[in-house]
Amino acid sequence: MSTGPGADSAPAPAAHDTRPAPGPRPSSMFSSLRVRNYRLFFLGQVVSNTGTWMQRIAQDWLVLSLTGSATAVGVTTALQFLPILLFGLYGGVLVDRLPKRPTLMVTQTAMALTGLALAALTLTGHVRVWHVYVAAFAVGLAAVVDNPARQSFVSEMVGPDQLQNAVSLNGANFHSARLIGPAVAGVLITGVGTGWAFLLNGLSYVAPLVGLLLMRGRELHPVQRAPRGKGQLREGLRYVAGRPELIWPLVLVGFIGTFAFNFPVYLSAFADEVFHVGAGTYSLFNTLMAVGSVTGALLAARRSTVRMRLLTAAALVFGTVEILAAVTPSLWLFALLMIPLGVFGMTVNVTANTGIQMATEPAMRGRVMALYMMVFLGGSPVGAPLVGWITDTYGARVGLATGGAVAALAALAIGLVLARAGNLRLSVGWHRGHPRVRFVPRERREELAAVA
Repeated sequence: MSTGPGADSAPAPAAHDTRPAPGPRPSSMFSSLRVRNYRLFFLGQVVSNTGTWMQRIAQDWLVLSLTGSATAVGVTTALQFLPILLFGLYGGVLVDRLPKRPTLMVTQTAMALTGLALAALTLTGHVRVWHVYVAAFAVGLAAVVDNPARQSFVSEMVGPDQLQNAVSLNGANFHSARLIGPAVAGVLITGVGTGWAFLLNGLSYVAPLVGLLLMRGRELHPVQRAPRGKGQLREGLRYVAGRPELIWPLVLVGFIGTFAFNFPVYLSAFADEVFHVGAGTYSLFNTLMAVGSVTGALLAARRSTVRMRLLTAAALVFGTVEILAAVTPSLWLFALLMIPLGVFGMTVNVTANTGIQMATEPAMRGRVMALYMMVFLGGSPVGAPLVGWITDTYGARVGLATGGAVAALAALAIGLVLARAGNLRLSVGWHRGHPRVRFVPRERREELAAVA
């Protein structure tokens, strides 16, 4: 998902208002695509992300078919993200030391080989659930380095002025592929089997590898790499600990990533146990959520500032919509609620990612983004089996409602903490004939009270 996209000397933003350093605003929603290196990266990721979504759907459905257990789906998700939880910070240290482009070529190749191996096992009829577990863990190991390398490489491709636009387009890219990948996976699963989805995913990595090879090194924005030395992991943690503009987004996305973003568990259980439909409808749920996610990412690409208040408000709405989806009795209403879930989930993701990158010095970005990915994705080894057990024991509706409640409560609590830290107070009034509830500075609230 620099201390402003700029110099290290830029002042730290306030805890409740993370703004980019002064610089030209993106001139259009797609302005960063004018950069040739980023355009190559973007196009390669379109193909690879489509394959990734195909494999995610096929993997979840294969595990559910082999075991009949939502808990097993949760275990698979947990194993995929367990390496990020265990080794994510060390991956960030490596990324700060290594050149990003060759590093990405190695990690992308490793992921391709994993997909091809799982395809061979499935197509020959030898696949067992433990094979899927091993493959998920192997992908997670590669992601330990791949995730922070990709996140921090964006600034090297586009420079500081286009960073927010490029991060937002990355989110749109990933979730645009979600429009195609699940639909293709659903056709393949029902038509020829899950193995072909794994095969196409493995082959899809050719596109980003070619894109990385075709990039012009002289057009990159070089960042001084951290020298090899002791204590760099502790240095990264101390760096984050002293900056509220980094801590609070990390805490919020940690709660949401651990409990509320376990959609492989939730949606497969709703498709199988609540609505009694097949892989095609499960893919439809993911596709509709992707429609919302792309919309949320494109809206984020138009923004020129990143505000903590937007992050907390989006997280609160996200959790509330998740609770509403959990209690709706209608299949089609549940499916339609996937769209706002995607919009607000992506708003949380892009806002947190961009704000953290903009508030981080370039030499520390690998470690900070590794910590971001660790709390956002690394919580799944804890959350996925837990919500899988809740789903199996109490039903899919209770499981989804629990995740939404955690997200909403975390957003509300952090919003109140930040309001208190920013000397803000709640103001309730009328604006153009409509009620309006907002946080305002203490002095402004006293003025409003005196006028009233």
